[in-house]
Amino acid sequence: MAYQPTVVLVDDHDLVRAGVRAELGDGVYVVGEAGDVAEAVDVIVDRTPEVVLLDVHLPSGTGADVITAITARGIETKFLALSVSDAPDDVISVIRAGARGYVTKAIKGQELVNAVVRVAEGDAVFSPRLAGFVLDAFSSDIAEPADPELDQLSPREQEVMRLLARGYAYKEIARRLTISIKTVETHASNVLRKLQLSSRHELTSWAARRRIV
Repeated sequence: MAYQPTVVLVDDHDLVRAGVRAELGDGVYVVGEAGDVAEAVDVIVDRTPEVVLLDVHLPSGTGADVITAITARGIETKFLALSVSDAPDDVISVIRAGARGYVTKAIKGQELVNAVVRVAEGDAVFSPRLAGFVLDAFSSDIAEPADPELDQLSPREQEVMRLLARGYAYKEIARRLTISIKTVETHASNVLRKLQLSSRHELTSWAARRRIV
């Protein structure tokens, strides 16, 4: 019998999840479903699937938020994004968060099964026309010069800095990063102090000049 990886489906539309489950058939073993970020995190922690097949846009956040939250909990699972969107920003955001691949919902049933199995086995899988700009994006990352100011910030402070610069409130940042509001306040204070900035407005301008928001 062919290898059937365990899978959790994450999409906010019941009909879409039902359709994906039907397309997957008996090629995988679906062990759970979820419709938003919090539900997805709970189901993944409880079921520990080999692969999470997730949409990039959810009512309470993004697919990247799910990946970040699961990674922070030390759960070893692989993520494959499945979305109607082929926008570069959507693709890059989930790949940066840790997804092993990205396919669009135009994919055929058996191709989707094959993609899930390949991701479960450790491969990276992309719809053909998406692979090019993923490679371009990460090639440009490698070529980026060091930024001494940015390097002062810890990885978590950089996450908070980017969300602050994009205009998110402390409460929203806390929810996205699954940390307390008090912790967000501490990181925000450290960011402004290290960068020698006095306000969020100055931070937004600083980040925009570096094209990191």
